[in-house]
Amino acid sequence: MINRSVLLAWFDSSAPPTVDGCERRVDWLRVLPFIGMHVACLAVFFVGVSATALWIAAVLYVLRMLAITGFYHRYFSHRTFRTSRAVQFVFAVLGTMAVQRGPLWWAAHHRHHHAHADEETDSHSPHQHGFWWSHVGWFLNAANFRTRSELVPDLARYPELRFLDRFDIVVPIALAIALFLTGESLAVLFPGLATSGWQLLIWGFFVSTVALYHATFTVNSLAHVFGRRRYETSDHSRNNWLLALLTFGEGWHNNHHHFPGSVRQGFYWWEIDLTYYALRALAACGLIWDLKTVPPRILEARRVARAGA
Repeated sequence: MINRSVLLAWFDSSAPPTVDGCERRVDWLRVLPFIGMHVACLAVFFVGVSATALWIAAVLYVLRMLAITGFYHRYFSHRTFRTSRAVQFVFAVLGTMAVQRGPLWWAAHHRHHHAHADEETDSHSPHQHGFWWSHVGWFLNAANFRTRSELVPDLARYPELRFLDRFDIVVPIALAIALFLTGESLAVLFPGLATSGWQLLIWGFFVSTVALYHATFTVNSLAHVFGRRRYETSDHSRNNWLLALLTFGEGWHNNHHHFPGSVRQGFYWWEIDLTYYALRALAACGLIWDLKTVPPRILEARRVARAGA
């Protein structure tokens, strides 16, 4: 029988961890929904596929990736630009749609990562804990379940962000319901699209979300192992062009660890950084401002000899 606290933790992240604080122990009961997300992808063999479903899955991948990389990471975690409270909330909602917990939880753990990168206390260092743990294991255990609010006092002062962080499952559930209802409506109104509620739910929510999961997780598990180092940082971060394409610029990870305060992680024009381009577009519309870039003296500092990167 599942403990009541386990069920509560699925919906309310303020619920206490359901196991002891063992650093390397996975709380399997609490992470059943995460496992279920992957299993649900197998339903593609039953619901079929359509161009509509693929387009919606792709659009949701792009939109939510930008919300994670542009706002969860570059804004909430590093404050590399400024915006209004309303826009901050809108992108916090979009980030929550990615099913990667709330904005405070995400930013707090990322700030902790930068303070202890590749040290023993870095929860997702592949050098300290191995690939599997750095990719998915670290956030599946009770020790990393709570939001470290003491690391994000600047964000915790907003009640709307605290609400999204505490009830981080509300927005994903709303997205799933919206996709199902949209698919059912399209099946009636535009039968030529050959889609359905179940098809849009499986492709638009489950498949798109799982693809988003593992693309973003590679920044933890692979970007500290594979790639090239331009800068002598105290960690093992590397620049990886393939990961940069998958994650819209996050793969320029050695650049980022060299100067985390930059809104642009592809420091040079040939380093494709789709998130930065999107943020520049938002700035042109007046939605964000004061974008921080890399000072020239920082750009040239601590270079690895003959890196060629």
